[in-house]
Amino acid sequence: MASIFGTLFRVSTFGESHGAGVGCIIDGCPPKIALTEADLQLELDRRRPGQSKITTPRKEEDKAEILSGVVDGLTLGTPIAILVRNKDQRSEAYKEIETAYRPSHADYTYDAKYGIRAIAGGGRSSARETIGRVAAGAIAKKVLTGAWADYECLAYVKSIHDIEASQVSSLAPLASVTESNIVRTCDPEAAEKMIALIERVRSEGNSVGGIIECVVRGVRPGLGEPVFDKLEADLAKAMMSLPATKGFEIGSGFAGTRMTGSEHNDQFYMERGRDLPAAESPTRVRTRTNRSGGIQGGISNGEDIVFRIAFKPTATILQAQPTVSSEHEDTILKARGRHDPCVLPRAVPIVEAMTHLVLCDHFLRQRAQNK
Repeated sequence: MASIFGTLFRVSTFGESHGAGVGCIIDGCPPKIALTEADLQLELDRRRPGQSKITTPRKEEDKAEILSGVVDGLTLGTPIAILVRNKDQRSEAYKEIETAYRPSHADYTYDAKYGIRAIAGGGRSSARETIGRVAAGAIAKKVLTGAWADYECLAYVKSIHDIEASQVSSLAPLASVTESNIVRTCDPEAAEKMIALIERVRSEGNSVGGIIECVVRGVRPGLGEPVFDKLEADLAKAMMSLPATKGFEIGSGFAGTRMTGSEHNDQFYMERGRDLPAAESPTRVRTRTNRSGGIQGGISNGEDIVFRIAFKPTATILQAQPTVSSEHEDTILKARGRHDPCVLPRAVPIVEAMTHLVLCDHFLRQRAQNK
C-alpha cells in the first residue's frame, strides 16, 4: 500500500479500524523541537469519536503514546513512532458486510485489488486511519510555528448539504467561534441549522456531506517545487487522500472560470510601513486581491492560502439498499455499526493536519535547497 506521505518530512501511517491500534512513524523531523504527548492529545481530542451528539457514539480515548524519537521533551531527529490503541471495537456489528458490499464504500474495490480485506470498520479505508495523520500534523505544526511566529492554519465547515455559513471577514475570532459549536462552523446561526439537519438525517438512518474551507496565514513566499510538486498540487493530493473527499479547489476555484483575465488577475503593489511583522523587511510584495489563493506558478506568494474540499455524504447508512454480494449476486444490505451521519465536524482537524504536513515538507525542502 502507498502509506507513506512526504519527501523530507515523511509520514507512514499504520493500523486498521478494529485492529489492536493505529498510529504513525515520522522520519525527517528536525531535532530539538519541543514535543510532549500532550501536544498530540490536543489535536487528537478534536478528531476523536464520541465527542458530541452528532458524531459516531464509538467511545475511544485516542490516547497517544510516543514510543521513540523524543527524549526529555525534545525530538532527537530520529524516527518518531506514535501509537494509539483501539479499545472500543464491536466487530460483530459488521457481520452483514462480510458478504454484502456497502454502496459507495471501499468494500468491493479492496476485494478487487487485494482479494482480502479487514471487514470490521472498513480496515484501512476507515477514517480511523487518520489518527496517524493528525498526530504527525501536530508535530509538523510545531516545526512551522517555531520557524514562523505568525503561522496559523484554520479550517472550518463552510457548508453542510444546502446550509451555508456566512462569509468570514476576519480570521481573528475564527478559531474560538468554530470550536464553540459542535459542527465547527464559523457562523453560530448556521451552526444551529446544521446541527438540526444532521440530527434529522441521523434519525432517518441517512447522511449528508458538505464543504470545508481552510485559510493559512504566515507562509513565506517561495514554497513549492514546480513542475510536478507545485504547492497546490501537493495540497490537492493531501486533501484528496482523505476519506470521503470528492473535490478540491483553491482561490477562486471553479468560480474563476466565469471571470475575464482583467477581473481575475491579482495586481501587485509594494507594502510599506511599520505594521509588518518584525521578521519581514520594511517593504514586501503584496497583491490587492487573492483570487490565486496564495499560490502562483505552484509557489507561495506570501498571501493567505485559501482552499476548499468537498466531502460526500457518509457512505455507510442505516437504510436497506440494493447491492451485490462477494459472490456477485444481487442482494439487499441494511448496515449496522456506529458511523458519523456527517463527517465534516471531525474532518476539520484532519484537514488542518494535512495542511501542516504539506507546508512543513515544503518548508524543509526550501530550506535545504536555499541554504
